[in-house]
Amino acid sequence: MTDLKIAGDVIAAHNDRHAADQAADYAALGEKLARSGTDIGAITKKVSEFYVAVPSWGVGTGGTRFARFPGPGEPRHIFDKLDDCSVIQQLTRATPTVSLHIPWDKADPGELKAKAAALGLGFDAMNSNTFSDAPDQLHSYKFGSLSHGDAATRAQAVEHNIECIEIGAALGSKALTVWIGDGSNFPGQTNFTRQFERYLDAMRDIYKALPDDWRLFSEHKMYEPAFYSTVVQDWGTSYMIAQTLGEKAFCLVDLGHHAPNTNIEMIVARLIQFGKLGGFHFNDSKYGDDDLDAGSVEPYRLFLVFNELVDAEHRGVKGFHPAHMIDQSHNVTDPIESLISSANEIRRAYAQALLVDRAGLEGFQAGNDALMASDTLKRAYRTDVEPILAEARRRTGGAIDPVAAYRSSGYRARVAAQRPAVKGGSGGIV
Repeated sequence: MTDLKIAGDVIAAHNDRHAADQAADYAALGEKLARSGTDIGAITKKVSEFYVAVPSWGVGTGGTRFARFPGPGEPRHIFDKLDDCSVIQQLTRATPTVSLHIPWDKADPGELKAKAAALGLGFDAMNSNTFSDAPDQLHSYKFGSLSHGDAATRAQAVEHNIECIEIGAALGSKALTVWIGDGSNFPGQTNFTRQFERYLDAMRDIYKALPDDWRLFSEHKMYEPAFYSTVVQDWGTSYMIAQTLGEKAFCLVDLGHHAPNTNIEMIVARLIQFGKLGGFHFNDSKYGDDDLDAGSVEPYRLFLVFNELVDAEHRGVKGFHPAHMIDQSHNVTDPIESLISSANEIRRAYAQALLVDRAGLEGFQAGNDALMASDTLKRAYRTDVEPILAEARRRTGGAIDPVAAYRSSGYRARVAAQRPAVKGGSGGIV
């Protein structure tokens, strides 16, 4: 029996209050879409089957280099985090899996698996951490990990990644995401070529430890914490890594890890074309790697990314099954509310992309009709698909308005009474 953190009758009562309006809005949208030959039921079904993983660290309050302001009821450990993640899934029915970060979330795999099963959750990609030092760690990662000049430090980082694979295998995960902070802060600090060679050698050792049915995701980031050069700084480097390692290696695209004004949707298209798109870390940004809520700043860009994904789905691209995960830091909001909102915004972009007239778009592209091609995308993007999202949630047991249902449930106040308050004053992420 699933351990529900919000009583089922709370959600049922919430949905009853909104049922009439939702039914009317859904019917009206269905009639509108039918005029263009679109079956709202088919779109709703696809949306209800689209899932995105929640990051375990995302349910804690984030911070900046300058300060971190703890929120009430912060999770004390991974088991509290799983409770919070289950609330997001219960209300949205869009987030059935959790992505763990080791060693932050290290615990007995049997206990983790039992806890997740009781909450109706599973586990997504594992994430290794060689960008900070763990307590009692023998070798420091201050000057790098997988690309460090010291062989013992590199071996330690490789061993950690293999441990993540072993933990993930016990939990039912099927992927490992590797992101490193290695790089340099001064010209001449490191030899670019030899540093990258060391990284590739270390990644080969990790790749060899992958189970046959696993995938390895290399995640790039333009800068930070290294500010002059970064070992895996862009999608081209990530692609070279995936090509070098083998068929189980893919590229992971974080929406905030690019240079300003980068055409991220084109990167997605290129990686799809050459069979190396592994998945996404969804968030949003204004200036850099801001880790803001998905769709909060550039919702049209999120839609354009999904336009490429749906295009690949429409074309039946062989082996196309990217992983989807949220990766955000919540400094001024309730993290659960932000993750609920982000899961819905990601589904919104998917639903809108499903509404694109593919045949019409291809015709305008073939005829070099730039204006009408652009308008075809905008027409789908401007469609209010909220009734579809709400119906997908309602039909699968979620809430018509999940944030409102969450607030009325009193969950945050309950856990705040159970979990000791955290004092402020520190900087950095969770």
